[in-house]
Amino acid sequence: MIGIGVIGYGYWGPNLVRNFMNGDVARVIAVSDLDPAKLTASKRLYPGLETTTNFRDLLKNPAVDAVAIATPVHTHYELALAALKAGKHVFVEKPLAETSEQVLHLIEEADRRKLTLMVDHTFLYTPAVQKIRQLVEEQALGDIYYYNGIRASLGLFQSDVNVIWDLAVHDISIIQHIFDQQPIAVSATGTCHVAGTPENMAHVALFFQNNCVAHISVNWLSPVKIRQTLVGGSRKMIVYDDLEPTEKIKVYDKGITVNGSAEKARQLRIGYRAGDMWAPHLAAKEALQTEAEHFIDCLCNGKTPISNGTSGLRVIEILEAASRSIAAQGKPVRLKSNARLKEAAV
Repeated sequence: MIGIGVIGYGYWGPNLVRNFMNGDVARVIAVSDLDPAKLTASKRLYPGLETTTNFRDLLKNPAVDAVAIATPVHTHYELALAALKAGKHVFVEKPLAETSEQVLHLIEEADRRKLTLMVDHTFLYTPAVQKIRQLVEEQALGDIYYYNGIRASLGLFQSDVNVIWDLAVHDISIIQHIFDQQPIAVSATGTCHVAGTPENMAHVALFFQNNCVAHISVNWLSPVKIRQTLVGGSRKMIVYDDLEPTEKIKVYDKGITVNGSAEKARQLRIGYRAGDMWAPHLAAKEALQTEAEHFIDCLCNGKTPISNGTSGLRVIEILEAASRSIAAQGKPVRLKSNARLKEAAV
């Protein structure tokens, strides 16, 4: 039985406790939070839990094999590093840390101690994203032309990260997961409408070596909640709406046909193809439950997590580049992470 300690019982911590408790091979031993009222709430739901306001009590507990961290982003690095140095496997809420340098240090520490480091990119474990990845791998969409993602809602305004580190991180992790190539440059613009707070709306563009492009629009100041993604290919196109209760993915046999010679552009004729729409059946299992089971499976069988430290590093480097681009009013920033990623993966 794998013993889990959860640090942080605020917004996401209760979900982690619930899903780790639902497994057959793991159980939550203890929870740490600075707010005694939240600890009381956790004890009310799970009377057998040990609770503490000092996270180091979890690190000293020999019954705790792994630590799940669900705290503000600026604390991730310190807490994860302390857990690794205490010999605990680590599961960290997204994003993994504030900087790529911090992430590299965590990867090196985990590798040195032969411990598992996993970042909570929950959307990678949704049946919808898993299906999209399968369709892309099977070439069902043909050549991928574009990815358009929109994530908008009213709040939650955060003080330590801007909207791209809060919302665009989801799309960036999905793009990394379903595409077979890495972006080469990033351009981003963002705006702050509340004095003294980070950007609350932003647009991010990822450029690839071929003609593929990814656009991500994120917004904390929307009157409605939107979670919609379009993936366009040469054969078929996908509309993915995460708020749809049943048909989250719709695959359209639509596109264009081009007749004529590229050398004689004036003779080109664009035709339109309209076929059937298909909504594949998706399992109803909660993504976080799948992710928690995957983490435990990696601990028990020595597997590498899908959302491991290296994949988390790729996401952070794109977020950093997007932040630099926002500061430069949208100037494209080249990504130069290949060598460092290879070193981290060794």
